[in-house]
Amino acid sequence: MSQETQPQSSTVDVSVPSVARMYDYYLGGKDNYAVDREACEELNKVVPSTQVLAINNRRFLQRVVRWLAREHGIRQFIDHGSGLPTQDNVHQVAQEIDPQSRVVYVDNDPIVLAHGRALLEENDNTAVIQADMRDTDDIFGSSEVQRLIDFDKPVAALFVSVLHCISDADDPAGLIKRVADRLAPGSFLVVCQLVSEDAATRDFVTEFMRVSTEGRWGRVRQAHELASFLDGLEIVEPGLVEVSTWRPDADLGPKQATKEWIEFGGVARKS
Repeated sequence: MSQETQPQSSTVDVSVPSVARMYDYYLGGKDNYAVDREACEELNKVVPSTQVLAINNRRFLQRVVRWLAREHGIRQFIDHGSGLPTQDNVHQVAQEIDPQSRVVYVDNDPIVLAHGRALLEENDNTAVIQADMRDTDDIFGSSEVQRLIDFDKPVAALFVSVLHCISDADDPAGLIKRVADRLAPGSFLVVCQLVSEDAATRDFVTEFMRVSTEGRWGRVRQAHELASFLDGLEIVEPGLVEVSTWRPDADLGPKQATKEWIEFGGVARKS
């Protein structure tokens, strides 16, 4: 394993909630702080389904990586906004199918880099880079991406539960297009984000997270907005859906008791 740092902060700020650490808390992890847990508990008061949503999102990530590796022979993955390591990470799922699968994790949270370094110390086919997922030039030009990823062959670019962290001003649709344009035909983009068709829920969560994270947040969107990010790409069956229903292994996963918001997404292919 190797890691590379971009010009990012190496200081862990425990006074401001981190989306990565909040997600870790919802998944039952231990790499979070009181400020993260408090933010989650406040969020639960209005959107109580959030923990189940987070669990189902993680299971979607595992299923989609396994499906891409088994059914389409994908052996290269770039995980944008990867978050903290937990069980059955992308490299573990992909390398179970082919130990030569190569994975690059990208995140701007310094605690992700630290934990990734420890987890991947002896895995030469996997790297963690500290970078802003919006900086496509920096990511694709990094030495670790150049070492591990052959852009003449298909790649899976993952944007799993991170697009809601990108503001409209930073153009998430443009980000997806920039990445897709750099990938070989036969590549895949995996995208999902938090959506709600209820304006009050969208407004509350967007403002709550914007204030809590001191601006490190984008927007809860509507389903049709995410679909527009994938214009020009082939949406793979079953299309864009609530992620627990995307090619489920069984009907045994946890169910959201309420549907005030959902994790919505799927897989697109570059022809």
